[in-house]
Amino acid sequence: MTKKKTNIEQEDQMKKQSKGQKPAGEKKVQEENETTGTVTSGEKEVAEKPEAKKEKEPSVEEKLADLHDKYLRLSAEFDNYRKRTLREKMELTKTAGEDILVHFLQVMDDFDRARELIRDAKDVESIKTGIELIYQKLKDFLKIRGVNEIEALHQDFNTDYHEAVTKIPAPDEKLKGKVVDVVQKGYIMNDKVIRYSKVVVGE
Repeated sequence: MTKKKTNIEQEDQMKKQSKGQKPAGEKKVQEENETTGTVTSGEKEVAEKPEAKKEKEPSVEEKLADLHDKYLRLSAEFDNYRKRTLREKMELTKTAGEDILVHFLQVMDDFDRARELIRDAKDVESIKTGIELIYQKLKDFLKIRGVNEIEALHQDFNTDYHEAVTKIPAPDEKLKGKVVDVVQKGYIMNDKVIRYSKVVVGE
């Protein structure tokens, strides 16, 4: 009878182990450890396991050295940019009028041809026509560049566009305070006066 009881207890323990349950003896030991605060060898290993090492933060000296290096790099880049900008500006200043001068050379060529024709020309009208064509060509070139003549004759005197060189009695009552003669033409470029018209004003 006793042997049979022992076999039954062993079978019960095996069933509990297969189901993940601890035997009564081990369970009792665990309960005693929890009551007394005793730490098992497995728990001790977990408790004594060192924490993961944190990355070392850079020191103040290292941070200052890094900032100083970045400052030197930025300063060098800015200095190179400043030198390059000055060089480009100087080159632009030297060649700014190159395009205009090239077109003026074409007008100069027309005048050279006109001078050659004048020497042997007997037809005055053809000379006048040639000069008029050259003048119109130059005027069109200036207009393309935004340069236009200021209308002054018989216009109201306007200090924004006109410069009075003298005043004379107006030949007509309607010309009082108006421009009666233009001594030198004035020009505007893109709505900006580049030369004032020198005029005579009637009074």
